[in-house]
Amino acid sequence: MTTPHTLSVRELADGLQTKQFSSVELTQHFLDRINMHDKAVNSFITATPELALEQAKTADELRAKGDTRPLLGVPMAHKDNLCTQGVLTTCGSKMLANFTAPYNATLVENIANQGFISLGKLNMDEFAMGSDNEKSYFGAVHNPYDLDRVPGGSSGGSASAVASGFVPVATGSDTGGSIRQPASFCGVTGIKSTYGRVSRFGMVAYASSFDQAGAFGRSALDCAYLLQAMSGYDPKDSTSVNKEVPNWVGELDKVGGDKPLAGLKVGVPTEYFGTGLNADVKAKIDDALKVYQELGATLVDVHLTDPQITLATYYLLAPAEASSNLSRFDGVRYGYRCENPKDLQDLYTRSRSEGFGAEVQRRIIMGTYALSAGYFDAYYVKAQKVRRLILNDFLKAFESCDIIATPTAPTVAYKLGENLSPAEIYMGDVYTIGVNLAGLPSLSHPVGFVGGLPVGLQLIGKHWAENTLLNTTHAYQGATAFHKEMPKLG
Repeated sequence: MTTPHTLSVRELADGLQTKQFSSVELTQHFLDRINMHDKAVNSFITATPELALEQAKTADELRAKGDTRPLLGVPMAHKDNLCTQGVLTTCGSKMLANFTAPYNATLVENIANQGFISLGKLNMDEFAMGSDNEKSYFGAVHNPYDLDRVPGGSSGGSASAVASGFVPVATGSDTGGSIRQPASFCGVTGIKSTYGRVSRFGMVAYASSFDQAGAFGRSALDCAYLLQAMSGYDPKDSTSVNKEVPNWVGELDKVGGDKPLAGLKVGVPTEYFGTGLNADVKAKIDDALKVYQELGATLVDVHLTDPQITLATYYLLAPAEASSNLSRFDGVRYGYRCENPKDLQDLYTRSRSEGFGAEVQRRIIMGTYALSAGYFDAYYVKAQKVRRLILNDFLKAFESCDIIATPTAPTVAYKLGENLSPAEIYMGDVYTIGVNLAGLPSLSHPVGFVGGLPVGLQLIGKHWAENTLLNTTHAYQGATAFHKEMPKLG
């Protein structure tokens, strides 16, 4: 029991099945690793050791009685914007610092039904608004490959926890790149599903037409296990689509041979390889694309909307939705309430200004401005029209390819406390945002290192084609070993 944190989900499941270790032993190993190293990384907001060990004990008892669920007893953890009954759900904010969810998010319930053990709740940028995880009320998360650098955001806690070996898999949410960008910075695999694939019931909303859940793991296979567990139709979510969940894990087992990607057309958009992309990062992406070709894939040139346009469109529409969604946090209904308000106006003003951090306030103000009577048509309505054009460009590109490959982020992880301007930070999502505007599935997987820091390649699939993303990544990871690298902690 010295290295379970290096094992894949399948290896952990097999070990439990063959009694190489019990779920209690496995859970205790991961809890010990968290206790030993997470003070430096700060990936957890709330660890739940007692609850996890209780669940693990129950899992061992059920397995002894003949329960054959393959994932019964495998540990994981949740991003802290997913409601978990009886456990703090803070969204990384002072506004919800004391909020204990009275129910489980549907995806949390689905994962628990497969027998996974939850070790707790993971750190994040406040209300999922950020690209570096420096904007959490509970302190910045550190990149385990270099503790002086950011892990990416907003799901930085999830990415760093998987990279650090604190959990084999973790949930995340992705509104504009919040799974893929931290996956790139932390050298793990992260997948955002098609909008409507995973229920949003119980996920605290940032921008409702963008938010979608997904999974982090070391490999495509790890991600497939968790994504399959969380997906499915939910009548409690009006945006959930009643579509059968494929057997992604089973399909991955069929990927093999000398040319596993034979016949696959990979679109390479020239607009995503221009000014702003670090030359060393580009070189790693180019190397990965050569491996795709060696595995049988064909590269084709495609054209997408200029990513600068998608960035501007996103930062009009997402803050507008945020200003509406976050209006409920007013000091009256629930959330942080200021002390000794003079009147109702003072209660509203101080509760929100004291409860929300600077970035959340910035986006609320931006969104409220875009929705205001004098600017609604000029900004919000126009941005909605551009959103449709962005989708059209993706659909046109997919007429000549099966999948699109781009850099996940223009750079590797930058240093904590660099005091970048908001505009400079927003540029970190320049390649990921278009996917959310179009509601497409997308994945980031590691393709190498620049200066000891991980680089990720982004794959974008057609609607409902998560299998193409997973299969392509699985084939690449069968021919390379970047996904097996782990940072040295302590």
